[in-house]
Amino acid sequence: MERRRRPRRLRTARPTGPSQPGAGAPPPAPLPVPRSRLLPGFFPAPGSAERHGEIAAAPRRKMHSPIPGLGRVMVFLAAALTSASLAVPEDREEEGVQYGQVGTDVTLSCAGAHAGSPVQWRRAGAAALPEGSAIWQGALVLPHASLATAGTYSCHGEDGGLLHAVSLQLGYLPGVPFVSCRASDYENFSCSWTSSVETFLPTRYITTYRKKLLTGEEKRRNKNGHVGPCLQDPSRPGTCTVHGSEFWSSYRLNITEVNPLGSSFRLLDITMQAIIKPDPPEGLVVEPIPLAPRRLHVSWKYPSSWPKEPHFQLRFRLQYRPVIHRSWSVVETVNLSEVITDAFAGLEHVVQVSAKDFLDAGNWSEWSAEARATPVRDPATVASEETTTDTSLESLAEEPSQAPNPEPINHSDPLEKTAVLVSLGIFAFFVLAAVLIITILIWLRVRKHGKDKTKPHNFLVAATHLKALPKAQIL
Repeated sequence: MERRRRPRRLRTARPTGPSQPGAGAPPPAPLPVPRSRLLPGFFPAPGSAERHGEIAAAPRRKMHSPIPGLGRVMVFLAAALTSASLAVPEDREEEGVQYGQVGTDVTLSCAGAHAGSPVQWRRAGAAALPEGSAIWQGALVLPHASLATAGTYSCHGEDGGLLHAVSLQLGYLPGVPFVSCRASDYENFSCSWTSSVETFLPTRYITTYRKKLLTGEEKRRNKNGHVGPCLQDPSRPGTCTVHGSEFWSSYRLNITEVNPLGSSFRLLDITMQAIIKPDPPEGLVVEPIPLAPRRLHVSWKYPSSWPKEPHFQLRFRLQYRPVIHRSWSVVETVNLSEVITDAFAGLEHVVQVSAKDFLDAGNWSEWSAEARATPVRDPATVASEETTTDTSLESLAEEPSQAPNPEPINHSDPLEKTAVLVSLGIFAFFVLAAVLIITILIWLRVRKHGKDKTKPHNFLVAATHLKALPKAQIL
């Protein structure tokens, strides 16, 4: 006798909460993942930038990698992400506030209305609802919402009583932020950012960093990849600082912009050598040098933010010019003082100084604040001007004479006289040299000409002497 098997009936657990959708029911709408858990410490490929909106069932994807040991690394990274996300407070929508994206259909629900009961919607400060709006099952639908659609909406029952009120704020998804980093010394670096899109919504930033190329010891001590926060200063919005950095290390920075609609991030790989930029030197002092009409003494100090250690020194460049001129003269030095030797006597000069790493890493600092000084005037010029001034005062004190003065007035400058005399001396030297050279050339030519005339005479004397000798002696 054959034994028949009865088909087993699958037992289903009764839902304790809201009813679960059956096989024929449409699947539930995807739930938004909490925004603070999206990317507080996530570091994808270098140089990438992503945008995140609402994500559903993302953790269910299986990741396979041919690289052995990568799964363990991913587990450690996941643990780091979880710990970092727990430290960041989640965005909670304010009660009575709803956010929407510009250009999309926005639906406002009437929380206090009963199912099937008619409701009325009103907009504060306006006589009518926005054009194209419609009421569907008690909810207000605003198609293709624009910034002008934002405002306070309220729904009312048949008797006109207030059932629910909501403030609608519209904006855009965050864009990828622009990020730049700078190190004013080799122990710390700071980064600043600006949003690439004006979202018109409340925005916050999550800033983290990770050290690259860890040593074996560091990997054992920091299994999560040494992910840490880039500390934000409330007094300086849009900036964060990493303390205790290493000059020869590389870092990957993650700046994530978050608003109620979603988030986006920028990854930036940096090296300390490339972003080092000292602060301007301090204590710039410019002084004239006594009895030196064309010289100025300039001194300055290291910036206070640069560590006082001999391993990382700075070099400097000095720029200066007279106030009435526009072009700068530049001098480089490794000292903390310099003497300008080509200044203009009696003219006020503007001086500035900047600094850079001694080994030429990074960039030059900004120029320091201006310092001004005037070189002393030439004593001869000053004495001449004083003599001229005294003579003028004496002549003014005396009664002017009606007879003309036969002696010419000398307005020449002693320096000008000296220059003229030097020029005349140089000219005379060249004239004498030219005369001497011409004389030597003429003498050489005459001497050569005289030698040429004596040659035939000697030949004739030799020939006559040979003619007078006997033939046997000649042979």
